[in-house]
Amino acid sequence: MVKTFEMDLCGRKLSVEVGKVAKQANGAVFIKYGETTELCTATASDKPREGVDFFPLSVDFEEKFYSVGKIPGGFKKREGKASDNAVLTSRVIDRPMRPLFPKDYRNDVTLNNLVMSVDPECRPELVAMLGTAIATCISDIPFDGPCAMTQVGMIDGEFIMNPSQKEWDEGDLELTVASTREKVIMIEAGANVIPEDKMLEAIYKAHDLNQTIIKFFDEIIAEVGKEKHDYEHYEVPAEMISAMKEIVTPEYMEEAVFTDDKMKRDENIREITAKLEEAFADKEEWLPFIPDAIYQYQKKTVRKMILKDHKRPDGRAIDQIRPLSAEVDLIPRVHGSAMFTRGQTQICDVVTLAPLSEVQKVDGLDPNITEKRYLHQYNFPSYSVGETKPSRGPGRREIGHGALAERALIPVLPSAEDFPYAIRAVSETFESNGSTSMASTCASCMSLMAAGVPLKDMVAGISCGLVTGDSDDDYVVLTDIQGIEDFFGDMDFKVTGTKEGITAIQMDIKIHGLTKPIVEEAIRRTREARFFIMDTCMSKAIAEPRKELSKYAPKIVSTKIDPQKIGDVVGQRGKTINEIIARTGVKIDITDDGRVDVCGTDQKGIDDALKMIEIITTDFFEGQILTGTVVNIKEFGAFLEFAPGKEGMVHISKIANERIEHVEDVLTLGDVVKVVCLGKDKMGRISFSIKDVK
Repeated sequence: MVKTFEMDLCGRKLSVEVGKVAKQANGAVFIKYGETTELCTATASDKPREGVDFFPLSVDFEEKFYSVGKIPGGFKKREGKASDNAVLTSRVIDRPMRPLFPKDYRNDVTLNNLVMSVDPECRPELVAMLGTAIATCISDIPFDGPCAMTQVGMIDGEFIMNPSQKEWDEGDLELTVASTREKVIMIEAGANVIPEDKMLEAIYKAHDLNQTIIKFFDEIIAEVGKEKHDYEHYEVPAEMISAMKEIVTPEYMEEAVFTDDKMKRDENIREITAKLEEAFADKEEWLPFIPDAIYQYQKKTVRKMILKDHKRPDGRAIDQIRPLSAEVDLIPRVHGSAMFTRGQTQICDVVTLAPLSEVQKVDGLDPNITEKRYLHQYNFPSYSVGETKPSRGPGRREIGHGALAERALIPVLPSAEDFPYAIRAVSETFESNGSTSMASTCASCMSLMAAGVPLKDMVAGISCGLVTGDSDDDYVVLTDIQGIEDFFGDMDFKVTGTKEGITAIQMDIKIHGLTKPIVEEAIRRTREARFFIMDTCMSKAIAEPRKELSKYAPKIVSTKIDPQKIGDVVGQRGKTINEIIARTGVKIDITDDGRVDVCGTDQKGIDDALKMIEIITTDFFEGQILTGTVVNIKEFGAFLEFAPGKEGMVHISKIANERIEHVEDVLTLGDVVKVVCLGKDKMGRISFSIKDVK
């Protein structure tokens, strides 16, 4: 039976249709917001996956080009690998959904979002978030929902709830907030240096709107929701836990995990694992549970010491940042480089500058974004955590971390008009023990300044963690979490910004939401930590952007020409511009409004190219002095080339003061001579003279 549910959401109709399509999925909705239409499904396997100690959840956001009336590019003309936007959207959906599934659920679950039509007034990413939540809620898959999501934009200081694509792209805020009935469960933000108080106001407004959406979802669930199915609970045998604690006492486990050296801690856990495997050799049915039993034991030990005794594994105070160090220019010949180290987390960032012709082309559903001028890419090799595995290219985590650091720095980048370069920053993870994305933000900021990119301000990033007890007011917020605190804690709250405000937020949690006091304390802690990092570390390595680019970086000089003259510079089939490039060794980019960027590493080549462009685009006038090369000789005179595609003729009578019989008596092909423009002759032709040059 087909059921349709509707509500008004920010002035547009939200429609959820159940029972019409994809009826074999555990849960499916055909959801429309305005005219943006998506099929959102939730499907689970019948049995748990064998041999896994985690919840196998997959989230997909499928961008179909037919949804915006386009045919995909390339030879295949078919959608291929998920775009970065699709990957990032999938991650944003995953983060609030994952904590609401049972912790011991081991069945495979796939949440799929098929974008079928895009209304520019209603962003498809938001529709997918809402569709995923309701499809899972009405399914028989165990899920402690509902949850809802709202996006907030801001233009001229005014918040816009669920903005259009244009408002989202052009505004000063891109905020997504997911909530349960009482708490905030996920925050993702990019901001144009917005003060903390303003950001908190936006978060609370989104949370309030989410409650209205949840009430709408409750109506749908009550009418068409399925009863949740039973599943095989994954549980370590109680007898095994008791036996383990006799072998590894709480004091022993505490000593093993409480060290500031990650490698020492890992070695301690390996020794405990070997000891238990030996002790339980005759209990084969217990052996598969050993890794999870040790995990739970470590988790309980770490959480108890932090929550009750305010003791962290490495001995730091609750609000203390690990030892910091920073340096620039450690890699020779590159355009800019910096390394940032925080404890056992270490990032080396390298910046490359290029002409604007090398921007990244973007083929996606957003018509407002067709290219990217600034790229931040993040790499996480296995050696950074002491492991060995082959490199298979960036995964979803790497793409997500790179995008977060990229978003953090975009607000402080100079405009293309002020700094006409394409910019690529690559963060190489040398060592990892928590929050490498925030270290990447710090390293890339310093690397950009070292490269001479005139940033508007310095940006730093830090992450706060959380350990909660049995009640909402029983919690500890941790500044600068390391790997073990992230692994066993409840939150990873990353914030980047300048001293004036926030540029990006990404919040991951493992519990069912955060109260307002926790959110506010995390925001305050990250602000204090950013200031500390900038003042005590980053500023000492490099306090401001360099005034000059590296000698290895391309130099770009811009000039403006009459747009009507662009064809003269380009020439027939590009002949003129290619000749300039061949002679000078530069790269030339020309925009439709007549802006010309000349790029090269040799200043003389740049100057020569600019001079040629000036000659080509400037009409000849009387008294103008030019230097030309003899390219053709006739009986009546010589033809000179002043720049590719720009020629003039000197009559034989204007070559020398004395009378000459033949042009060849004075000039030969290839001679470089100075001439003066005499203006137009009686026939209206431009006349030049060698003998009248003064």
